[in-house]
Amino acid sequence: MSLPHAILTALLEQAGSGAELARRFDKSFGFFWPATHQQIYRELGRLEKDGMIRSTGRDSSRGRAKDYEVLVAGRRELQRWTAEQQDPRPVREALMIRLRAASVLGEPIADELERHLQLHREQLATYQQLDKRGNWGGGNELQRAVLTAGIMFEETWIAWAEQTLDAL
Repeated sequence: MSLPHAILTALLEQAGSGAELARRFDKSFGFFWPATHQQIYRELGRLEKDGMIRSTGRDSSRGRAKDYEVLVAGRRELQRWTAEQQDPRPVREALMIRLRAASVLGEPIADELERHLQLHREQLATYQQLDKRGNWGGGNELQRAVLTAGIMFEETWIAWAEQTLDAL
């Protein structure tokens, strides 16, 4: 996945300013494809330069803001990208290597594993709250499927971490 495609998707769901997009990104897309606000604004500029989106000015409480909307070329690019095949990406998690290293070195790592476990529990709680608040009818089933994948990932990670801690 790429940031431009995430931005095109978000703008097709709801046009808006860069600031609005960055806020929405933090609450949804960012769970699966994190990006800084600076990266989002930089990509908005590239997408506009490439003719995928256009900005229109509007007055806001902070002065002149740009609203962005997806153009035909942007929609075509998103359709092309969506239809591509992509193999699953291998897991790349530094904690797994650290666990192997701790095993070889005989070093304790339970505290770090506990910290990760707590972070995954917090993320699971966030996803579950989003699921409860969501409106999942009317074509939003695929959006819920993405959220469900996040919930299942966190549940699996938590179960693995608890089992690993028990083994330690």
